[in-house]
Amino acid sequence: MNSDIEQFQRDGAIVLRGVFSDWVERLRDGFEQNLAQPSAFAIENVGNGERGRFFEDYCNWQRIAPFKDFVLNSPAAAIAGQLMQSRQVQVFHDHILVKEPGTSKATPWHQDLPYYCVDGLQTASYWIPLDPVTRHNTLSVVLGSHRWPKPVRPKSWASNQDFYGATDEASGESRFMDMPDVDNGDYQILSPELMPGDAVVFDFRTVHGAAGNIGNGRRRAFSTRFMGDDVRYIQRPGRTSPPFPGIDLKDGDRMREDWFPVVWEQR
Repeated sequence: MNSDIEQFQRDGAIVLRGVFSDWVERLRDGFEQNLAQPSAFAIENVGNGERGRFFEDYCNWQRIAPFKDFVLNSPAAAIAGQLMQSRQVQVFHDHILVKEPGTSKATPWHQDLPYYCVDGLQTASYWIPLDPVTRHNTLSVVLGSHRWPKPVRPKSWASNQDFYGATDEASGESRFMDMPDVDNGDYQILSPELMPGDAVVFDFRTVHGAAGNIGNGRRRAFSTRFMGDDVRYIQRPGRTSPPFPGIDLKDGDRMREDWFPVVWEQR
């Protein structure tokens, strides 16, 4: 495990093989329940005239029994705690994504953290495929991008407009850096072939994206996101994603445990 921790801290991402094989069918059941009963946060990302389906939904673990079982009883939180080097782990939220066969819509390069109402260095997000994925439709991560000097400017995937304002109102300086040309630059990109039960675990600050799914099989993925000791609430200058309306916290507050319970503690 020590080498895994070193790699996660250095690269901002790690691949785990077969760790969740016993959970695949349970997660598939939850996935289908979620598809049948989407939440208010559900998003269809494929527009008119585009082929396929790219669907995602958030924050369902407390109402979808298999997801709740995974969050509370799988080894995910314990592994996250060790990788983050955290004494405690809180669950942040879950996320499902499906790209049906023939979907050309890509997931653009981005960091998750700038879209969230949290800030901190001890974070871990799981991307667990529920179908086999190849290098052509897998999750890709830019190794070391969690150590870039500024967070990357968040964009609306539909309009490519700034998600928030471009500059800090007090200083007039940009709070974000623009996304570099990752595809044509000198970056180390991890694009692993994965089987159901494998996982990519990455820091909320790690740049990642994914191609479409133009093959013949579905590409379902289940994500859970965990927070460590140093994570605190941050007031963003606009609606976050997920939005968490009514959270009632101030900058620097610890995330409230009634919404984001502690699911693992170091013994």
